Amino acid sequence: MDRRKSLKLIATGAVAVPAVMAGCATDDKKETAKAAEPVFNLDRNPDEIKNEKEILAKGPFFNAHEMATITILCDIIIPKDEVSGSASEAGVPDFIDFIVRDMPSHQVPVQGGLRWLDLQCFKRYEKAFKDCTPAQQIELVDQIAYPEKAKQEMSQGVQFFNLMRNLTASGFYTSEIGVKDIGYAGNQPNQWNGVPPEVLAQYKLAYTEKELKECISFDKEV
Repeated sequence: MDRRKSLKLIATGAVAVPAVMAGCATDDKKETAKAAEPVFNLDRNPDEIKNEKEILAKGPFFNAHEMATITILCDIIIPKDEVSGSASEAGVPDFIDFIVRDMPSHQVPVQGGLRWLDLQCFKRYEKAFKDCTPAQQIELVDQIAYPEKAKQEMSQGVQFFNLMRNLTASGFYTSEIGVKDIGYAGNQPNQWNGVPPEVLAQYKLAYTEKELKECISFDKEV
């Protein structure tokens, strides 16, 4: 999969893609460690900060087994390369855990999909997905990562992987690592010498002597 080129196109607004995975809720015990008090050092809406604190105070949604599986899947979707780190290095698993707490409609699809993945691996390899070899993991992922090629009996896995791919792309390309990966520089100071002479000539305009004296002019080599 040429992941980075395609995922950059779906990174924005991809979180809300639905997946139908009914009847797959896990019985595994959830971790209940209390989240540390978050520190917010940017100007943000007070209601937004309040909502985020309340979500983080609930603690993790996924248990250790589920988080390990999510981490492997994220890094299969966006692995580390010569440009930047992997999805897990960008904090995507924690992002997904936060999203399912903030958007409960994702809880059953994601948790059910993780259970589906493990059941498929137990049938094929007699072990959970996270305990399979990388080759075995890729072998299964390849059967659900390409919707047009996937078999009908793999449709639940296809929907789950589509959701995971969208969540991973959303988390990665809104992280510091992901922003650097796409080369986004943001607003940066520059030195502007006004409208170029050829553009002024095109529209038959010109700066007045007064304007030229009052304006700052920068050396082109600076």
